[in-house]
Amino acid sequence: MELVRWEPFEGLNRLHSRINYLFDENFGRARALPSVTAGTWLPPVDILESKDAYLIRAELPGMKKEDFNLEVNDGTLTLSGERKSEALTDGVEYHRSERVNGKFARSFYLPRTVKQDGIKASYQDGILEIQVPKVEEAKPKQIAISVH
Repeated sequence: MELVRWEPFEGLNRLHSRINYLFDENFGRARALPSVTAGTWLPPVDILESKDAYLIRAELPGMKKEDFNLEVNDGTLTLSGERKSEALTDGVEYHRSERVNGKFARSFYLPRTVKQDGIKASYQDGILEIQVPKVEEAKPKQIAISVH
């Protein structure tokens, strides 16, 4: 009779390996194919609020300001553009490509308490900052009560 060592987690280890294989096979390949990922990225955004304004910061690394557009229309602020892939020189090829290229669009609904005509934007070091000022809040008014 041969002695066989019992491994209580062997089945779980095999399942874990198969799941990793499936993710590597499906998602790993998709990153390497530009046609699959083209146009599917959204630049990350932070939105901050102070008492006077909202501040929207978008990461657009490696882009020129001519590569994107910012517009406000009917209470919606839209950032759109396209990050193009770099042209390779002869004899150079990718071993791995994880930076996503393509068209993008981000839209933000603006509350009624903002001054749409006062929106300002600046772009430096790959960060777009959009300042959206708030309107002066309606101050409470005292109403005089007359006695008859």
